[in-house]
Amino acid sequence: MKIILNDLTIDAVHFDKEKVIKQGKELQKVKIDFKVTSDDYHDVTTLLYENHFVVRVPEENMEFPATIHNYFTSITNLYEEGAVGDFRLELIEKG
Repeated sequence: MKIILNDLTIDAVHFDKEKVIKQGKELQKVKIDFKVTSDDYHDVTTLLYENHFVVRVPEENMEFPATIHNYFTSITNLYEEGAVGDFRLELIEKG
């Protein structure tokens, strides 16, 4: 499944969506598992540090502004050529 975060397209290995209640508001929350190669590492981490996203999921007809709710990676150094890391990103709609 293709997920677009701002202008970066991610090929999700796993995608899950849910509605959550935060301060009385119903917000969208998505969980995305994806692979990051050493070639893409800089672009992905630079985007994540911004922590301001427009999430677009064309297959689900979803689009919303979001911030990081939770984040995990299996590897912290993807500067070695050919390295691949597993990333899990949970984004929640800005309320």
